[in-house]
Amino acid sequence: MPFLNTALQSLTPERLAGMRRGIEKESLRATLDGKLVHTPHPTALGSALTHPAITTDFSESQIEIVTGVHAKAEDCIAQLEELHQVVYRGIADERLWVSSMPCHLPKDHDIPLGQYGTSNIGRAKTVYRMGLSHRYGRRMQTISGIHYNWSLPGLSNDEYFALIRNFRRHSFLLLLLFGASPAVGECFVVGHEHELLPLGEHTLHMPHGTSLRMGRLGYQSDAQASLAVSYNGLEGYGASLQDALTRAWRPYEAVGIQGPDGEYQQLSTTLLQIENEFYGTIRPKRTIISGERPLHALRQRGVEYVEVRCMDLDPFEAVGINASTARFLDVFLLHCLLSPSPADTPAEIAALGRNQHRTAAHGRQPGLTLERGGRDVALVDWAAELLEACGPIARRLDQHHGGQAHQQALAAARQSLVDTALLPSARVLQAMRADHAGAFVPFVQARSELARQAALARPLSAEAQARWAEVAANSLAEQARIEAAQTLSFEDFRRDYVSPQRLG
Repeated sequence: MPFLNTALQSLTPERLAGMRRGIEKESLRATLDGKLVHTPHPTALGSALTHPAITTDFSESQIEIVTGVHAKAEDCIAQLEELHQVVYRGIADERLWVSSMPCHLPKDHDIPLGQYGTSNIGRAKTVYRMGLSHRYGRRMQTISGIHYNWSLPGLSNDEYFALIRNFRRHSFLLLLLFGASPAVGECFVVGHEHELLPLGEHTLHMPHGTSLRMGRLGYQSDAQASLAVSYNGLEGYGASLQDALTRAWRPYEAVGIQGPDGEYQQLSTTLLQIENEFYGTIRPKRTIISGERPLHALRQRGVEYVEVRCMDLDPFEAVGINASTARFLDVFLLHCLLSPSPADTPAEIAALGRNQHRTAAHGRQPGLTLERGGRDVALVDWAAELLEACGPIARRLDQHHGGQAHQQALAAARQSLVDTALLPSARVLQAMRADHAGAFVPFVQARSELARQAALARPLSAEAQARWAEVAANSLAEQARIEAAQTLSFEDFRRDYVSPQRLG
C-alpha cells in the first residue's frame, strides 16, 4: 500500500492534534415495564429548543444527548457519561431505552411528537415532525442511534467528499462490527411486510442480522430512493439536495400544508421538507448561523465536518458507545480519507445500497458476498483487507497519543471477524436466548436498568450539578425570550424559511 505510506506523511503531529469528534446519542424514554412514556420532556432538563446538550429528537419521548467537540475520544465519552448522569437524575423513574430498536409502542398516532414551545422556530420543529409522521409513519422515527461527528484540520471540500465516497463503499464494515439490532418487538412491524423470523415471546429477528435499524425496516424511503445523489463534489451534492428541496412530490401534495381544520401537516410539499430529512450513512456538515439553512451554510463556507449516522446503540455499553469504538471510528475515517477514492457512479451507488441491506440483514451469514467493482466478493475477505489497511493508521495514532489503544481497538475488530460470536449483534441474540427466553423487550429492560444503575452509582459533583442546573434554567429563559420577541406570523415565517432563495 505505497499510497497509504505516502498519505500518512500528511498526518503531521499538528494535524492529528487538531482532529476533533463529538457524539449525538438518541434514546427513547421508557417505563419500568418497557413501554414508551407519554410525559413531557422534563422541565429539570431545560428547554428542548435551546439547551445546548440535552434535547429531543423526533418524539417528545426521545431524548437526544449532544456532547461538545473533543480532542480525545476518552474525553468525549466522559462528557457523554456525565450528561447521562444529569439526564437520569432528571427523568425520575423512567428509563433510557438502550436499544436502537424501540420499546413497546402505542398506536402510531399516539406516539407524541417533539414539542418546542410557541415561537415560530419551535412550531416549525413540531410541524416538520408532523410531516415526517405523514411521510414515513411515527414508528420508524422512534428508531434511535448514535451520530459521530468528526473533523480534521486542513481538509478541502474535495477531500471531505473523497472521504465520504469511501465511507459509503466501506461502511458495511461498521454494520458488521458494531451493528447491535438483530431483533425487535413484534409491535414495530404490525401492518408491514417483513422477512423477520419469530424468536421469543412477541419477538422477531434475523438469525444472521446485524442492524435492523440500517436495513429495510429502518430509515428507508421510496420517495428518497428516487434521488440520485452524487458525492463527487460539493456542487453536485448541493444541486441534488436543492432539487429534492424544491421538487413537488405528488403524494405529499395530497397531504397539503394545512389540514381542513387549519392545523399544519408539514412544512412543504416537496420531496424533502428540509435538509435533515435526507437519510444517509454519512453527511457533510457545516455549523449554521441562527436561522440559516444548512445547504446555504455548506455552499457558502464549505464542509466543516462529517456526521457518521450508521452506528447502533450498543446495549452492553451504559451510554451506547465506548472509547474503543470511537478510536476505531477515528482510524476508519482516516483510512477513508487517505485511500484512493474514484468518482461514484449511479451503478455503484445502487450496488452500495444493496450491500448495506445485505449486511444489515445477513451480515454474519457464512459465505455472504457483497458487490465490489461489478463482481461478488466474500464479505469477510473484504473486511479483513480493510482492517489490514487500517493497521499503519492505528500505529500512527498511537505514536501520536502514546500507548496502544488504537491498535487494541483494531485487534478487537480482527478478533470478532474471526469469531463472530463476539460481535454485538451475536451477543444480543445469545443473551436474549440465554437469559430472557428469546424475548426482546425483557432483554432491553434488563440492560436499561443496569445502565441506569451504573449512571446513578457514579458520583456527580456538586459543581457539575450546579453547572448543568444553570444551563437548564438559562435554556428555559432563552426559550421564553424568543417567544416574547415573536412578531412574524407562522405562515410568513414558514414561507420565508422554505423559500428556494434561502438555499444559497
